[in-house]
Amino acid sequence: MAINAGIFGDGTNLDDRFITDHKKLGNLVKHWKELGLKVVLTSGTYDLFHVGHAEYIEQAKKQGDLLIVGVDSDAKVRDRKGPHRPVVPEFERIQILSHLRHVDAITLKPAKEKPNALIKLIRPDVLVLSKSTKHRKEDIEEKKKYCGRIVMLPPQAETSTSAKVRLLHVSGAGRFAEELTPKLSAMIESRLQESSRELAQAIAADIPKLIEDTLRSLDGGK
Repeated sequence: MAINAGIFGDGTNLDDRFITDHKKLGNLVKHWKELGLKVVLTSGTYDLFHVGHAEYIEQAKKQGDLLIVGVDSDAKVRDRKGPHRPVVPEFERIQILSHLRHVDAITLKPAKEKPNALIKLIRPDVLVLSKSTKHRKEDIEEKKKYCGRIVMLPPQAETSTSAKVRLLHVSGAGRFAEELTPKLSAMIESRLQESSRELAQAIAADIPKLIEDTLRSLDGGK
């Protein structure tokens, strides 16, 4: 009879799936391995969750029996990607992952953890990495010491079609405003030198281009 409880249950079972205590997680992993289960580990931010994330998780789960997902904490993401990230706070990202049928256990990766700390703790049978992260060869060689094998997965979906919208979300309204406000002020001041009759029309014509130029500058001039 199939077990329908805890990490083996059909529900989100967040209290069972989200394991904050790494010592407890290590003990559970030892128990799961004793049961003959192949343990898979992968990690990431999973911010602004999209279909590429979901398909990546599904492919990771295919590598074994139990999938553990390490989620970068808000502080860790800010350290690596800047003050405007993540867009979605850590607990909400964890909750989203708990709803995925392929995720068995979730843990949080703190900002100050030592390199490869989670890999050393779990010593997975399979470690799944994303090619998009562009790991250095020496980093991969180091990780190999603590796991059975490494699987490199390519990006599972193209999201470039909505790059402009994603960029606006990721950069944050604050950054957009910081970029746009001085440009808008300068434009209005220049138009005030013209006759009042033409002012409204001139501003209306210039604002769409100004917004597009600002988005382009946030996107690295592309």
